[in-house]
Amino acid sequence: MKNIGVSAWLAGIGVLASQALFAQSFVESALLFSRTAAAGNARILAMGGAQTALGGDISTAASNPAGLGMYNRSEFSFTGSQLGINNNGTYFSGDNELSAGNVANRGQFRIPNFGVVFSTDKAANGILKGNFAIAHTRLNDFNQDIQYGGLNPNTSVIDYFIEDATGLPPSQFERNGALFNTPTELAYNTYLIGERTLLGPNNRPTDYFTDVGGQATQSETIEMRGAQNQWNFSYGVNVQDKLFLGAGLGVASIRYQSRKVYRETFQNEPLADLRLQETLEIRGSGLHLNLGAIYRVKDMVQLGFSYATPTSYTLTDSYNARLNANWKNFEYLPGQFINDEESATDVVVSEYALRTPGRIGLGATIFAGKNGLITADVERVNYAGANYRSNTFDVSYDSDNNRIRSLYTAVINVRVGGEIRLDKFRLRGGYQLMPDPFQTEQNGVSRSWQTLSAGVGYRQKNFFIDVAARLGTGANSYRPYRINAPNAPLFVYDQRATSLMVTVGWPF
Repeated sequence: MKNIGVSAWLAGIGVLASQALFAQSFVESALLFSRTAAAGNARILAMGGAQTALGGDISTAASNPAGLGMYNRSEFSFTGSQLGINNNGTYFSGDNELSAGNVANRGQFRIPNFGVVFSTDKAANGILKGNFAIAHTRLNDFNQDIQYGGLNPNTSVIDYFIEDATGLPPSQFERNGALFNTPTELAYNTYLIGERTLLGPNNRPTDYFTDVGGQATQSETIEMRGAQNQWNFSYGVNVQDKLFLGAGLGVASIRYQSRKVYRETFQNEPLADLRLQETLEIRGSGLHLNLGAIYRVKDMVQLGFSYATPTSYTLTDSYNARLNANWKNFEYLPGQFINDEESATDVVVSEYALRTPGRIGLGATIFAGKNGLITADVERVNYAGANYRSNTFDVSYDSDNNRIRSLYTAVINVRVGGEIRLDKFRLRGGYQLMPDPFQTEQNGVSRSWQTLSAGVGYRQKNFFIDVAARLGTGANSYRPYRINAPNAPLFVYDQRATSLMVTVGWPF
């Protein structure tokens, strides 16, 4: 059975927020796991993440392994960071407006990058150096919480349940039925919806009704945890101090956990409130190759090229949901009174393969002698190239893959940064732009993401320390459910992510 829970969870979180809460596609997760920003240590991220044509830094093991060829000594480095995320927005407007904000995991220490470079002796055949690196990089941090709420004057999630069930008989809720193990089945089991034949035998058995009317006060808490990490095993060579070549293997992992609690309360209705809780866990791993080259045009100019093949993931997810309906001793049928009703799905486990798109990067670095440098990257990523494949013959992802191709587009990510060298001290600054990955703007919100960064560094022969501060900003939107009506609920919010990073290293 294809797990519908993945899309239910990823709709609206972080990067998408445009699909229905209980959608039956994996389109959202494809973007979530494909859209990764520049990663690395404090030095690189202080310069906006630009590194394709830079070299001589452990971060290039994951981006352009040709840069490893510029090492003259072995080195170990370690990066720690703190991350905070603020989400502020509105749910409906006017008298119903409610601002919602959250700071996710402030003060928690993370390790976004660490690794070691082993530098070898001079070799023959025109190759001056060959250096091997093992590096660990965090590509995505999923840790954040979102809360919102307000009075919905138009619809209830029960409207969605009715719309979802209409057209099929009650047998759809039985095992192997179309809506078995879905929130709509739970709504049927807890009497939130029922077949219209209960109101009269002349009604169609594929139509449904509810005893609940009036306006609903809605709220939701979304908790996300986990990360997308990568180990890189990379090798770079130096050919006559002019051409630098590199290749590496990337071993990626995904660990994503989510918990959503959605509530509605009513006044002067037979139903006091309902509470839907969903949990999802996705785990898996994948492989890809990194290739790169850097050419030193002259002492002051370097040009870089990098290519990362698509990453092929094998993923497993588990999903379950529980719905509580608190009725007020309501006589649902003659002689049948209902109060606290509860229903839960099975734990639904699915296994499948996801291929995230490859990346092509071009970069240039201009040196001002020993006084500093300016570096810039452009990177092309085609999000429409993400693709699912089933591990079994009875499940097809054709509709999901078609939706990915029609919804997403290719983008050019831009990164630029600079460094000023003052003897042993360094001053850095940078900028990064990740354009909207959608072909058309979703819910009137552009999902481009911009990051400003700055940093300082101090270097001695056998020790260095770098510090970076980053501010990322963007907009997003989220629909708790989608119905065929122009007034479906919409939560629009701004995001601000701040981080402080410190890298320490020891050449040897």
